[in-house]
Amino acid sequence: GKYIIISAPSGSGKSTIVKKIMNHKELNLHFSISVTNRKPRTNEQDGKDYFFLSNEEFQRHIDNNDLLEYEEVYKGLFYGTLKSQIEKSIIEGKNIVFDVDVVGGNSIKNYFKERALSIFIQPPSIQELRSRLLKRGTDSVEMIEKRVAKAKNELMFAHSFDVIIINDHLEKAVEETLSAIKTFLNADKD
Repeated sequence: GKYIIISAPSGSGKSTIVKKIMNHKELNLHFSISVTNRKPRTNEQDGKDYFFLSNEEFQRHIDNNDLLEYEEVYKGLFYGTLKSQIEKSIIEGKNIVFDVDVVGGNSIKNYFKERALSIFIQPPSIQELRSRLLKRGTDSVEMIEKRVAKAKNELMFAHSFDVIIINDHLEKAVEETLSAIKTFLNADKD
């Protein structure tokens, strides 16, 4: 299997794009479910969207070196990738898709090197990003401003990814993402 990393600032449409590409069964994709110590949003399910852990459980995974990567995204709020999730999928020969933040995406790319394709989903503008976060309706205005400030910083790392896709039209961004993935998966089949 190969590794496909999709990263973006919060609100860029990354998770929506990932859900759409996961419908392409011919690509033999397996979604790597991240772990977090935050509470689930109303539409999220444990074991499907994330593995929701207590602070103590997350710290235990850090202490036991169970995580491929992790980050304190906001003060006291952690996200990470369990090594056990990856090992199981690799044994099954699947191509693993990571839906991770920008720092996590760079960490995974540095770990897997050329065996991984890193894709950065970029919003058309910071104003559009703020608008999307407001429409999503899952965060307070204070948290939205924190996400926007973090996004401004994350945009400076776009150049460290293999592919940059601007999500100004969702279907176009999905097609561009699929095209990049298919090219990467077929690269050594000549």
